[in-house]
This record gives sequence, C-alpha cells and structure tokens, in this order.
Amino acid sequence: MALRYHPEIGTIVICDFTGFIEPEMVKRRPVIIVSPRLRNREGLCTIVPLSTTPPNPVMPYHYKLKLDKPLPPPYDSPFHWVKGDMLATVSFSRLFLPRTHQHANGKREYVIKVIEDIDLRKVRECILHALALSLLTGHL
Repeated sequence: MALRYHPEIGTIVICDFTGFIEPEMVKRRPVIIVSPRLRNREGLCTIVPLSTTPPNPVMPYHYKLKLDKPLPPPYDSPFHWVKGDMLATVSFSRLFLPRTHQHANGKREYVIKVIEDIDLRKVRECILHALALSLLTGHL
C-alpha cells in the first residue's frame, strides 16, 4: 500500500520507479527520504536511491551504507550503495514501506527503518557532491 504520510528524514522505503525512462531508475528499489515535510507540497518527497551493486568507479556521490539489520527480501543485503547522483522528487503513490510478510488473515507486517545520523550526514555529503556543491560539506 502506498504511503499516505511524509516519512521522517532518513527513513528507508521502497520506491516504484516504473514509468521512468532509462538511464533513470526504472524498477523498484530501496530509497532514503531526504526532504522534510513542506507546506504546500503535500504528496511529494525527495529521495536518494540505494543499490546493492557497487558503482564502478566509486565516486564522491556514492556511499556504502551498512545496515545493522537487513531489510526484508529481496532487499536483504547487509550493504547498500547510496546513489547521491540520482536524487529525485516523487509522489507518495510510488512509495511503500518494506514488508516482511503477510499473515494468513491478510494482515501485512511492515518494517520502519531509519538510518543513523552519521549515515544521514554521509548521504547529504553525497548529494552535495553530485550537485557540484562540495564546498558546503563542511557545513553539515
């Protein structure tokens, strides 16, 4: 079920990029919420995608994020690469909480995962590098 609220900054959710055009993201993948809830901007938030495939080469806008507890399958890798160069603003209708499983009665269980502050700082550094604003990283 799509999100109906703006998640906390640093929350990992699943984004369905279906309808985007390559070389944009074009499939479901975990993302990190990086924008706050803004008035007059209901239903939208800014995200940074994650990938389990290491970039080649690793650039300043990439960060290897280690999760203390992996996400549910199929996103259950202990490491994810932050793709700070793929920043996007998307509708809540594209966003879903990671789901662990569905009970026989139809009730689903979801995971709410918020990354640590130190990792969020690194994600923000990646974004600044990708936007050619590297000089601002010292202000984080």
